[in-house]
Amino acid sequence: MGAWGTGNFDNDTALDWVFELEESDDLSLVEQTIDTVLEEEYIESFSAEEALVAIEVLARLQGNFTEDDSYAEDVNKWVKEHPQEVPQSLREKAKKALKIILGDNSELKDLWQETKEFDTWEKEVLGLYDRI
Repeated sequence: MGAWGTGNFDNDTALDWVFELEESDDLSLVEQTIDTVLEEEYIESFSAEEALVAIEVLARLQGNFTEDDSYAEDVNKWVKEHPQEVPQSLREKAKKALKIILGDNSELKDLWQETKEFDTWEKEVLGLYDRI
């Protein structure tokens, strides 16, 4: 796990995904990323990390930002340049994906459970759920 913090942007996978987002003009990449979590029986950590940052895009499009840090700058810029309404169906998919990421078939959850920061990470994910 290439993470340096418990935030949704605090890992290499999330930041790599943001590069793909910058090439997009709509929510198709976001939805595709979330759908990956919904379609798999066991969620690999990289899929979960990508989905978390994709869901951050949805939260931010709705005006639900968290304390910004430098790792979120590119997403914040994309959101400002691509204002759009988030469909209810996509918000519902995002909530389902977050439940799966926090569930028993999630490698990312398993990896965080092996650390002292699990509770902080879990709180971050639950906070994202509330912001959707």
